[in-house]
Amino acid sequence: MRSSVPKVLHPICGRPMIAWTVLAAREAGAGRVCVIASPDRDLSPALPEGTETVVQPEPDGTGGAVRAALDLVGDSETVVVMNGDHPLVSAELIMGLVDFHRGAGAAATVVTVDRDDPNSLGRVVRDPAGEFDRIVETKHPEGVAPEVLAIHEVNTNTFAFEGSALADGLGRITNDNLAGEYYIGDVLAALREQGLRVLVHKVDDVSVNIGINTRVELAVVSAEARRRILERHMLAGVTIADPEATWIDAEVEIEADAVIEPGTTLRGRTRVGRGSVVGPHTTLIDSRLGAEVSAPHSYLVQCEVADGGQVGPFAHLRPGATLRKGAKAGAFVEIKSSEIGEDAKVPHLSYVGDTEIGAGSNIGAGTVTVNYDGFRKHRTKIGERARIGSDTMLVAPVSVGDDAYTGAGSVITEDVPPGALGVERAEQRNVEGYAEKMARKAEAEES
Repeated sequence: MRSSVPKVLHPICGRPMIAWTVLAAREAGAGRVCVIASPDRDLSPALPEGTETVVQPEPDGTGGAVRAALDLVGDSETVVVMNGDHPLVSAELIMGLVDFHRGAGAAATVVTVDRDDPNSLGRVVRDPAGEFDRIVETKHPEGVAPEVLAIHEVNTNTFAFEGSALADGLGRITNDNLAGEYYIGDVLAALREQGLRVLVHKVDDVSVNIGINTRVELAVVSAEARRRILERHMLAGVTIADPEATWIDAEVEIEADAVIEPGTTLRGRTRVGRGSVVGPHTTLIDSRLGAEVSAPHSYLVQCEVADGGQVGPFAHLRPGATLRKGAKAGAFVEIKSSEIGEDAKVPHLSYVGDTEIGAGSNIGAGTVTVNYDGFRKHRTKIGERARIGSDTMLVAPVSVGDDAYTGAGSVITEDVPPGALGVERAEQRNVEGYAEKMARKAEAEES
């Protein structure tokens, strides 16, 4: 990966790679989920709550990894072993594997798939009766028989074991190979030698075998994960106008009849209510939209817009911005750490920071809440049904009462009582003949 970040912590559609596998196992009904990690990597912050971790003391292969969790293995009836860098393995595939394994009374079952390009993947060799014989690793192809390399059925490194059989088999494998590693696949051959039943569960979905070792493979897997996410939302009643131009993270929730226009990105734990229209070209990050909200061409981060709210175009809602029912943040409006009351409007070209605006108030174009004195942030409070004139500077801390007005172009530094008009401006002075005077001056300077 050429990265300082552990491979399995790289995000795929907003979720760490390893979390995809853990959550799939949980959804499939796993009673315990254990992640095997190296001693120098703390994966716990990225793992879903309740996930157990076991340290593999040294990187001695997949068999060594599972051996590190031997106590957990021996206590379990059925053990499913999966790769942490194969995030496209689904809960449905895991459930199908377990049902097949238990139904056949097998000691071990390996999931396989045919690959046109098996490359260095372990080949699954069958006996003359078509049953499992062994897995041949081809990471080091020298010395591997050509007829084995010609096999296209490969091991996906997804297995189901009877717990006690796995514990016994782990004690029988060796690292007598060119890589000097213990392979979990060798457990199957060891169990077969003991006369136990080992089966192959072949699947058609090649994505189960798509692992990630490079940023190129990360992009390939992310594209497939994104396609599945979009498909899930569309089947649940969400209109996505152009799936190829829409990015939605794994944890996003969207209610039916919402419309996601092209160029839109929904990230983190964003929620979109029924009938809302998001985009085109809008980004929502960890934000919540109610029902019937419109938000074209805007950028929203950690904010909330209630039912019927209007945002944009070209609005920026920063963390802590809250729009109550029917409120509006219009074109080229920036809001942060503020509450915009029910049906209140900030129509255009304004900055609102650290402010409370009451229900039904209207903020004129060019209004700025001057909230920072160079050392501390101060709050502004605007009452209900207030009318803030265009180009007003509200120098916090300051309050404007219910039904109050401010005159256009005013710099308000003192509280405006309810129902009053706050005006601050110098007397206008007109200088007659100014243009002619300036023209003569310029002509003289040129000569």
